[in-house]
Amino acid sequence: MFEGWDNYFVLLGTASAGLIGLLFVVITLTSNFERSRALWAAGIYMTPIAVHFAAVLTISAIAMVPGLTPRVVAVLVALMGLAGLAAASRTCLGILGITKSGDPPHWSDLWGYGVGPAATYVAIVGAAAAIWLGLPWSVYALAAVLLILLLLGIRNAWDLITWMAPQGPKPPESWPAKEEPNSPAESDQAT
Repeated sequence: MFEGWDNYFVLLGTASAGLIGLLFVVITLTSNFERSRALWAAGIYMTPIAVHFAAVLTISAIAMVPGLTPRVVAVLVALMGLAGLAAASRTCLGILGITKSGDPPHWSDLWGYGVGPAATYVAIVGAAAAIWLGLPWSVYALAAVLLILLLLGIRNAWDLITWMAPQGPKPPESWPAKEEPNSPAESDQAT
C-alpha cells in the first residue's frame, strides 16, 4: 500500500524527531520562569506541540513497517488520531479556561493550538478509515494530513518561542540588583 512512499515518510519522521529534540532546547528557556507558570504553560502549549511531532513520527514509522496489512495500519493510525484528538480537545479546554482569567491568550491560540490540530486529527481518523476500505487515494490523504500536522506543530513552536524569548527569564530575587550606569552627561560632569 505504501510502496514508493518510503522517502516521504522517512522525511516526515526524521523532521518530527529532530523537532522533538529542539523542543528540549526550548524547554531550557523556561528554566528561570516561575515554576508554577512554566508548568501550567507547558501543559497547555508545549505538550501538544510534542504530541503533534510524536504523532507524525509514529504514524510515519507505522507506514514504513513491512508486512503490516492495510487494516492493521488503519487501526494503528486511527488510534493515534484519536489520541491526538483527545490531546487537542484538552488544549482547547485549557485555552478556553485561560480566556476566563484576567490574562486572556491571543485570539489565534485557540485556533492554532486547539481547533486546527483537532480538525487535523479528525482527518487522520478519516484517512485511516479510507485505508481500511482500501480506497486508492487513502495514502495521499494520510500523507497530506501528516504534512499539515507537522506544519501546524512548526507554526505553534515558532509562536511559542517568539512569545517566550521577549519575556525573558526573571532573575531570582537573590541576585543583586544591577546598578544603572551613569549617563554620558554625568560622566562629563564628574571629570
